[in-house]
Amino acid sequence: SPRGSPVNEIELLTVSHIVKRFGTTQALRGASFSVLPNEMLGLIGPNGSGNSTLLECLAGLIAADAGEVRVHHVPLSAEARRATLFYVPDGALPWPDQTVAWVTSFSATLQRSHLPISDQTYITRALGLEGLARRRVGTLSKGERKRVLLALALLTSQPIVLIDEPFDGLDLRQMRDVAELFRRVVDEGRTLLLSIHQLTDAARICDRLVLLSDGCVVGEGTLHELRARAGLPEGGLEKVFLAPT
Repeated sequence: SPRGSPVNEIELLTVSHIVKRFGTTQALRGASFSVLPNEMLGLIGPNGSGNSTLLECLAGLIAADAGEVRVHHVPLSAEARRATLFYVPDGALPWPDQTVAWVTSFSATLQRSHLPISDQTYITRALGLEGLARRRVGTLSKGERKRVLLALALLTSQPIVLIDEPFDGLDLRQMRDVAELFRRVVDEGRTLLLSIHQLTDAARICDRLVLLSDGCVVGEGTLHELRARAGLPEGGLEKVFLAPT
């Protein structure tokens, strides 16, 4: 379950006025928010809000037209961010001809994972990958591929992990197990920025939320804080999201 805002509120990642255009379409309109150390931050917005574009800009996969990204208040180029940020896009299919065991082992080595072997084993077990170890990635179902992608993300050494749609394709039990794994990872010192379209999932697991609508950030804070700012004494995230949009 979500906890309150971290006690240490010194910003780890600061996103300032990110603008991105595709021809005449403006996908991001000056998006600004912060990510605190050791938190699970949910980036919330319906399809077309700019969630994936924003993550790609932060990760340096595409160039923003304006704006700045700072880590510990130091501006970083897209290239320099790769030492701090690791991005997992939705629907990626890494090394489809290789086995799951090969992919997870190779990725941990490639990323110079700082995790001890015991923790690496815990992650693959928590994601239910032991039974898939000899399967080739290209033969996996959507949910199985998602679990492999999550393993690759959590086996990296970067302190901030950006994940697009972490629960897409998972059943309820798998979602619960992944949420518990995310909480352990955060409690042990990493920070997760999760783009989630299902508002109930986001409200249940995230410490704080960033509400994105039509390329603009329209709210940031805990569910309690967002509810208070919207003047709503009660109500779920759906009601809170609709208030400012």
